[in-house]
Amino acid sequence: MTELAGFTVGVTADRRRDELAALLERRGARVVIAPALRIVPLHDDSQLREATRRCLDTPPDIVVANTGIGMRGWLEAAEGWGLADPLRTVLAEAYIVARGPKARGAVRAAGLHDQWSPDSESCDECLAHLLRRGVGGQTVAVQLHGDQQPEFCAALRAAGAEVIEVPVYRWAPPLDSAPLHRLVDLVSNRLVDAITFTSAPAVGALLAAAGPGGDAVLEALRGDVIAACVGPVTAAPLIRHGIPVIAPARARLGAMVRAIADELPRRAVTLQVAEHQLTLRGHAAMVDGELRPLAPAPMAVLRALAAMPGKVRSRASLLPALPRGADEHAVEMAVARLRAGLGDPAFVQTVVKRGYRLPVD
Repeated sequence: MTELAGFTVGVTADRRRDELAALLERRGARVVIAPALRIVPLHDDSQLREATRRCLDTPPDIVVANTGIGMRGWLEAAEGWGLADPLRTVLAEAYIVARGPKARGAVRAAGLHDQWSPDSESCDECLAHLLRRGVGGQTVAVQLHGDQQPEFCAALRAAGAEVIEVPVYRWAPPLDSAPLHRLVDLVSNRLVDAITFTSAPAVGALLAAAGPGGDAVLEALRGDVIAACVGPVTAAPLIRHGIPVIAPARARLGAMVRAIADELPRRAVTLQVAEHQLTLRGHAAMVDGELRPLAPAPMAVLRALAAMPGKVRSRASLLPALPRGADEHAVEMAVARLRAGLGDPAFVQTVVKRGYRLPVD
């Protein structure tokens, strides 16, 4: 059986969502796609053209390449304006700092050479390197990565540099926000086991979509729902909220998926119940190695019973595990569906006038 069978993973990426979803599904996961943001190219934007003209008029001594898509987009836009060759000539003379492997790949694909790249792929390390090297009296072109970078650029200016900000694309809300709001509800109700982030702004977009329910999302991410990030830059806003994250050593989608595939099965609860091995996996239970998907209500009851194995749980105490508005009759129906889903009524024992229990061995 594949590692993520029975688990549900939310995907907040837009541009590479299909690739990420395919990697997760290949390992057996159920995937919920809900882009938190979309990238809006600025090929025809006057600000990008003006920044390009400034680079040609005042060739930068240093160029900070933040993202692969940004560097490619900049050169493609210059091509459309008939400025690609002059821009490449100017960039070839500059000291190029590539923030990560994607930016480095885009630089080299353009026939340029990068001189330095940080191990952490972080803007902070890039800034520290440039300040150590010295930027006083030099012109620094900073290819922005979706948002303005006021602190980064201000620090360079304070050190005596002239900064040219190059905005190649910007973040915008998704055209259809319904999937993101649905993902917010799934996270709040612990109906996804992990949620993936491939950009730091996506974290803020998710919390903004949650609105007043943001605290419930944060609480879920601090406990039951894994926050998986493609790298440390993406993880930073989650860490500031006190959320534990998993992130691979190298910022790659495949590495992030492997980290999820390692972590989720480790969290699965396994019990010996009614002479069977029972493992709880996200939206499914494994009975003696056979995966049995369950609907949310019976799965919620199973989790509540498994939290106190062998102990009797009253209908009233199980009620909060079900969706809002449910009553004790709904608990009875969920228990009946749970027994049917597990394939043996002996998994859930009725204790007359008291409630239900898992008869653990």
